[in-house]
Amino acid sequence: MAKKVIRRREVEARISLACSTIYAMMADDKFPRPLKIGRRAVGWIEEDIDKWLSDRKPTDLK
Repeated sequence: MAKKVIRRREVEARISLACSTIYAMMADDKFPRPLKIGRRAVGWIEEDIDKWLSDRKPTDLK
């Protein structure tokens, strides 16, 4: 089965965090890194985002 790639806006909507927060968390190795899917496009593997969400404690998102 192919893995689904989701774009930044969908990631933001799913995790309820802004783009700047997502990229700051990636810089701290606290969020999955995206895949380059085009010259100017990135996306995240949906499974990685789902796992990240399931691993979070409510206090991790403050």
